[in-house]
Order: sequence, then structure tokens, then C-alpha cells
Amino acid sequence: MILKEEEKDLQQQQKVSFNDDHSIIRKFLDGDNTAFQILVSRHKEKVRNIIYLTMNNSALVDDIAQDVFITVYRNLKHFRFESQFTTWLYRITVNRCKDYLRKMNVRKIFFPVEDGIEISDYSSPVESNDISKIVMDAISRLPNKLKMPLIMKDIEGFSYQEISETLNCEMGTVKSRIFRGREKLKEILQPIEKELR
Repeated sequence: MILKEEEKDLQQQQKVSFNDDHSIIRKFLDGDNTAFQILVSRHKEKVRNIIYLTMNNSALVDDIAQDVFITVYRNLKHFRFESQFTTWLYRITVNRCKDYLRKMNVRKIFFPVEDGIEISDYSSPVESNDISKIVMDAISRLPNKLKMPLIMKDIEGFSYQEISETLNCEMGTVKSRIFRGREKLKEILQPIEKELR
């Protein structure tokens, strides 16, 4: 009976100490591999969401997420504890998405899409009656420098400061890109605006 109470106390202490990302990282750096699993479980859904919203391709989400967490695992010893872990993690996520997008663009040069085969159909998007898909398709058409801050702010709820740190650019630039992204998105959706209402 006493052992079970001590075990419960130890589990409770672990839960309290694992609430902070920095303490989890320290435990991992001290050799506790379960700490990394806790980091992954705490952040995997947010990472997956950013990847999906950026790539607009559910088939790539798991591969890129795995790549992100492998990168984190290999480089966690270089984390400097000067900022939030999430800022560092999301920067890695954004960079991996950019890497995949570059690879896809290079492939398009060497393996062009054949005539008659369409990647996606924008002819009558409202017929699908899925407004979120229509908006996501429109967002996917934005240039990356406008898409990333817009997704991070309007969909994921990041602060301007977090976006600035993650994308490594000035806060004024972030605000400007979000504004321009919203304007461009309105422009893209304008032809079907009446149908969306």
C-alpha cells in the first residue's frame, strides 16, 4: 500500500515538472528518453496542423511531421533556452515545409504535368459545398511569404511576436504580410463571394 502511494506521488511530481517545455527538455538532455515522447505528444497536433495548412496535402503531413521531430531530436542539444520551445519547433516546421515545397517545384521542372491532367479543379468550387476546403484551396494559392504568417495568425492563433520570431523577420513585416495575405485572399475569393453566402 505504501509503495503504491509513493508511486502515485512520484507520478504526480513528474506531471507537475513536465508541464513546462524547458523542464521536459532538460530531462531529455539528462538522458530521460520518455521526456522526448512527452514533447512530441504535447506538440504533434499543432505541428501537423501547420504542415497541413501550409502544404494543403494530407498525404505529406505524416512524412513532414516525422522529419520535423527527427530534426528536433537530433538538435535539441543545441536549444538555447532563450525563447519558447514552440518558437524553435515551429521555425523548424516552417523550414521543413519550405524544403518540401522547393523539392516539389524542382520536380515540376523535370516532370511537368501532362496536358489534360489537372492538379485541382477551381472551375466550380462551391458545388462541393465545403467552404473550409474552398478557403484552404484559396490560401494554398497565396505566395509562401504571405501564406505562412496568415495561417499562423488567423488559423493557428499565434501572436505577432511569435510569428516574428518563428519566421525570423521584423514584426512590421509580419503585420504587412498578414494584411497583404488577407487582401490577396479576398481577391482570390471575390469571384465566388456571392455563392459562399
